[in-house]
Amino acid sequence: MDNATTVAMSFADAYLIPWLIRIALAAAIFFVGRLVAKWLIELMERMLKRSAMDNMLVEFIGNIAYALLLVFVVLAALEKLGVNTTSALAVLGAAGLAVGLALQGSLSNFAAGVMLIVFRPFKAGDFVEAGGVSGVVECIKIFSTTMRTGDNKEVIVPNGQIYGDTIVNYSARDTRRVDMVFGIGYDDDIKQAKAIILDVIGRDERILDEPAPVVNVAELADSSVNLNVRPWVTSSDYWAVRSDLLENIKAAFDDAGISIPYPQRDVHLHEVKASG
Repeated sequence: MDNATTVAMSFADAYLIPWLIRIALAAAIFFVGRLVAKWLIELMERMLKRSAMDNMLVEFIGNIAYALLLVFVVLAALEKLGVNTTSALAVLGAAGLAVGLALQGSLSNFAAGVMLIVFRPFKAGDFVEAGGVSGVVECIKIFSTTMRTGDNKEVIVPNGQIYGDTIVNYSARDTRRVDMVFGIGYDDDIKQAKAIILDVIGRDERILDEPAPVVNVAELADSSVNLNVRPWVTSSDYWAVRSDLLENIKAAFDDAGISIPYPQRDVHLHEVKASG
């Protein structure tokens, strides 16, 4: 055996094989650790859901816990490679500070996500208007909230945009008031119009008896007498009831000969005779 072969074997025994073993062990720690982390998160989420915790909150906590466990797994793998994890943590801390300064918007979204989870202005399944978007909340993630619009589009809104703006939760209450305005002509009978509207409302079983529906004169407008129509319904029936009332009251007015006027303008022409 020549000297070159001997040197190569010594190098392999002293450096190459130990490093390959370390790399293999580090890779095994990383992949196995990631699988264990996922299993632990799934177990934790099942336990939290059994405690009747909101699914949106469970998913958010799960995302945070998984990220922390993944950091621990990466550090364990690095330590197996012989990396000084104390120094690595210091470097990561400095890098985290630099990244944090560069990604202030992302950190703001993260903080807003925490606030949304803590104060819970809405939950999964609620129909809300927030961050300039109207839709059903599907889930809150670390940096963003996923919403589904009425035409089934998925919209991802940054949490900071939601928490920093007005939030309107249409599903927060069990009941809602349907606000409508109907205009009738000045020549029409107001009492008759109110009776017709109340009759149409009374025939709809979805409209609640309490609070009682209200029909009153709202305004003497330029071309019509405007009536406020305000029945109460369950939140889930709001749009269907509103649409049906608009159609049924218009049909009832037509049958009774009550007009729904529209703005009109009379133009009077005066003939001016030429002089001379």
